Amino acid sequence: MTLAVDLAYWQTTTLKVLVVLGVIPAAAIVLGYVFLLKMMSHMQSRLGPMEAGPHGTLQLVADGLKFIQKEDIFPDRSDRFVFGIAPIVVLMSTFLLYIVIPAGPRLVVEDLDTGVFFALAVSSLSVLGVLMAGWASANKYSLIGALRAAGQLIAYELPLVLAVVGVVMQAGTMSLQGIVRAQSEGEIFGVGFLGNPFILTQFVGFAVFLLAAQAELSQTPFDMPVAESELVAGFMTEYTGFRFLFFFMAEFGSAFALSAIGATLFLGGWHLPGVEGSLADLTGPLVLGAKVMVVAFFIFWFRFTYPRLREDQLQAVAWKYLIPVSLVNILATGVLKVLF
Repeated sequence: MTLAVDLAYWQTTTLKVLVVLGVIPAAAIVLGYVFLLKMMSHMQSRLGPMEAGPHGTLQLVADGLKFIQKEDIFPDRSDRFVFGIAPIVVLMSTFLLYIVIPAGPRLVVEDLDTGVFFALAVSSLSVLGVLMAGWASANKYSLIGALRAAGQLIAYELPLVLAVVGVVMQAGTMSLQGIVRAQSEGEIFGVGFLGNPFILTQFVGFAVFLLAAQAELSQTPFDMPVAESELVAGFMTEYTGFRFLFFFMAEFGSAFALSAIGATLFLGGWHLPGVEGSLADLTGPLVLGAKVMVVAFFIFWFRFTYPRLREDQLQAVAWKYLIPVSLVNILATGVLKVLF
């Protein structure tokens, strides 16, 4: 991040941290309001919340204030320390995702050469917090939900990684900024004005990425770890107040981050044809935000459409279908890259 004034390293680092800390709740509110409250309501021919603010725009803010005021309860037989920090561990995993997501040529907290690897690695850290929450709650439903979440992560982390390999091969870099540049500088049948969004060649990888991201978020139809009808909400059963709010923010903040990563990998990220330099730093966040909403629409549309899978069906989807399809996509990408 480049500023017009010279700041010390600790000052720029503090500024970056504060920006990310502000983006996470804002992202959770945006996705929660647009998709959870409104899109779902209109798809089901109802209005959704309408009383808190104009057209119900302040409903999630009101819910957040309500959770903050609630009593912070610890179960009698729980491990109080582990129980208390588990939501923070989950939220920290979400926080780390935003470090490498570029919103412009210079608008990135840290442009790592292995940005894709870093993002996929830290996304799996949330399962540690989930396991901590389930075990420390001293509740059998919570523990079962945590174990389900761990099994789900192991099954879907592999197709998530494999879905991205084709993009990395085509771009020739693991830097997210490098992947955006590769798409912006590419050509479609000799025409370079629009660049070459990788979704045109990696549409199979994009579909696998969306399904795997859905499972990583534990959203329907992959919501076995938090199944209300079976586990009373799973690993979150014993949580109240602001600690429950942390889990909510982590879920929707991660949905926004994964949508941003998907938009960066497959839709060109912040790039807008014909816009470069400092102007791209101004338009980049808006362009990336619009693409994030497109990707998030597919994720939430899928969530509101299909019923919950059984555990054996969930594992079958990953091991029998998504992983083989991803491997075929990698093979095809390698062959086409050599030939063309």
